[in-house]
Amino acid sequence: MTAVAGREEQLAAAYRHCAAIAARHGKSYHLATRLLTPDRRPAVHALYAAARTADDLVDLPGADPAGDLADWSRAVLADLEAGWSDDPVRLALVHTYRRHGIAVEHLVDFLAAMSSDLDVTGYADLAALDRYMWGSASVIGLQVLPVLGTAPGVAREEAAPHAIALGEAFQLTNFLRDVGEDVDRGRVYLPEDLMAAHGVTREQLEAKRFDDRFRQLMREMVAVVRRRYDDAAPGTPMLAPESRDCVRAATALYGGILGAIERADYRVLDRRVSVSRPRRLAVFARRLTAAQLARVRVTIAKPKSRSSTGA
Repeated sequence: MTAVAGREEQLAAAYRHCAAIAARHGKSYHLATRLLTPDRRPAVHALYAAARTADDLVDLPGADPAGDLADWSRAVLADLEAGWSDDPVRLALVHTYRRHGIAVEHLVDFLAAMSSDLDVTGYADLAALDRYMWGSASVIGLQVLPVLGTAPGVAREEAAPHAIALGEAFQLTNFLRDVGEDVDRGRVYLPEDLMAAHGVTREQLEAKRFDDRFRQLMREMVAVVRRRYDDAAPGTPMLAPESRDCVRAATALYGGILGAIERADYRVLDRRVSVSRPRRLAVFARRLTAAQLARVRVTIAKPKSRSSTGA
């Protein structure tokens, strides 16, 4: 095997490794990515796997979480500058960043947000939470946007605010689903001013004590999150046609978590709600035909575009 072939195989293995991480930890997310074209799918897996790896250094820490995260952060930034890595997740991430021209500042901001999770345990209001989510969620949307591509005539900057809103909507959905798990880690992602307005205390969350005050707080937060999904919605038609059904599926699946929270009467302190497997498969099936048709239309349109240019 030549050196070039060896590096290509190492890169392919790295992307397969990232796909396995996405399949294991992000079932809804991974299912939605199956609607992407094969050339886009590995990059999205790489972005997910890198975010998951850094997040796990914080949420499932070893003896020195701050040191482990700092070491990983230094390594990934050095690998990005070098253009290669011997670590599979970092290798796939480096290749994805370079191939799609993703700004390194997005990675720096994400790593800073992960570092803040080691020290910050709560947020005074929604504005403070939004500042945290810039690094933990907004830049995720901005990383994925170049991979998905935009429709002809749509500038990436035009779609960016909606990509940001969708990243925030997904993360806020996770925050509401994971209130009980997060408080066990010493962190609360519910705005303190809204908690106080509803008479909910941190001690109540820690004790996993459900009551009508918590129910009303969660009801208000679900409404906040749904407004973020509304802010994101105009961005989907701005995407490349063959990427839209993936985003529609992911939105339906993550939005479905909000519905599951409501059906559980907002009882998330002592349990983890989820979208059932039949529901996930139904969403996937509904979007599959549309995604396949979009690919066919794009394939048919490309020769026509070249012909008219040549004329």
